[in-house]
Amino acid sequence: MFSPSQEELCALNKEPVKYGELVVLGYNGSLPNGDRGRRKSRFALYKRSKASGVKPSTVHVISTPQASKLTSPAVTECFGASSGHQPSISEVRRNAISSKGHHSISYTLSRSQTVIVEYIHDKDTDMFQVGRSTESPIDFVVTDTISGNQNNDETQITQSTISRFACRIVCDRNPPYTARIFAAGFDSSKNIFLGEKAAKWKNPDGHMDGLTTNGVLVMHPKGGFTEESKPGVWREISVCGDVYTLRETRSAQQRGKLVENETNILQDGSLIDLCGATLLWRTADGLLHTPTQKHIEALRQEINAARPQCPVGLNTLAFPSINRKDVVEEKQPWAYLSCGHVHGYHNWGHRSDTEANERECPMCRTVGPYVPLWLGCEAGFYVDAGPPTHAFSPCGHVCSEKSAKYWSQIPLPHGTHAFHPACPFCATQLAGEHNCIKLIFQGPID
Repeated sequence: MFSPSQEELCALNKEPVKYGELVVLGYNGSLPNGDRGRRKSRFALYKRSKASGVKPSTVHVISTPQASKLTSPAVTECFGASSGHQPSISEVRRNAISSKGHHSISYTLSRSQTVIVEYIHDKDTDMFQVGRSTESPIDFVVTDTISGNQNNDETQITQSTISRFACRIVCDRNPPYTARIFAAGFDSSKNIFLGEKAAKWKNPDGHMDGLTTNGVLVMHPKGGFTEESKPGVWREISVCGDVYTLRETRSAQQRGKLVENETNILQDGSLIDLCGATLLWRTADGLLHTPTQKHIEALRQEINAARPQCPVGLNTLAFPSINRKDVVEEKQPWAYLSCGHVHGYHNWGHRSDTEANERECPMCRTVGPYVPLWLGCEAGFYVDAGPPTHAFSPCGHVCSEKSAKYWSQIPLPHGTHAFHPACPFCATQLAGEHNCIKLIFQGPID
């Protein structure tokens, strides 16, 4: 059966070509206070009306008067060989690059020497920037994800580990619309500045490269983002887009080893970690085969139409509507996460005063967490369109079996050197080996 390409679909619908979407882990469809402007839980990348990409061009090696005789082309171009003025490195950077309106990356090698790589317009690519800054160069504003969605703006401002200009994604404007990721983004002065203490080096071919303070990590899944997907290996991406093994800690001075057989090309299901927030990349073609919000709503209605009952209270249970996904309602299904038996809310079965959430299941006497169940509403996290039959432990978010098993085996970065699986819908760290459970619903007796 004929299946039109993404470009043909866009042409038919008179829509711009979509490169893909970035979805932030930890948000079940929207930010806690709602999506606003560039600050939201998912960001779609579309082909721009005019190309916005840049590519490296001229290299300027600049030294201060104390270290050289100012023979740098950038110096003589800006001030003239006989001007008599002895500019500082910051003056040269400002006049040689910024005055021309070009982007640049500055590598400070020492107090007396800086290498500036000038970037020029690239008519074949579009550039999108991600970071914590709300300044205009940032297309997608990302803040620290707090486990369980309990975000606090004050905490984020004072303790954020996400770079203000964290990374940039460059997409080819022509098919197959390849997307590549690079560490660091250009600031309002169109500059990326790697200071004296930043990890940086000169490669054997002569070009400069470096890493950001806390790094940009990427994991490409094995087998794409499908029912058969397996987690890949976490790598670090450099400012110029090369792939390295991880440093000992996120901010260590020593870079990892170059991984020559891997690239910075994003695949459907690639994960991007910015040290405080993790993003999922979904390609436009991948999204065409993923469940939609309407499909998830249909699954919710199908479960509710089956009229599952509490096996003790015999009252009918129902998942709340998607727009009330954070409010515990009277008919909300609850579950014992050690056994999977689904009940309505009840206040018995406590085993001790100290472990308030440890309950004994009245059906099988298994002791474990007893929590309300929440439907996973962010369609981008599903690897298949299966029914929501499994719950993550200990948060109680519900999704398809294969989606639950996929996410439960992915080690997500946490802090500066730890990794652990987490629920994609709320970022809660999953519990031990039994971090997802098959749910056991009881149908109506009548």
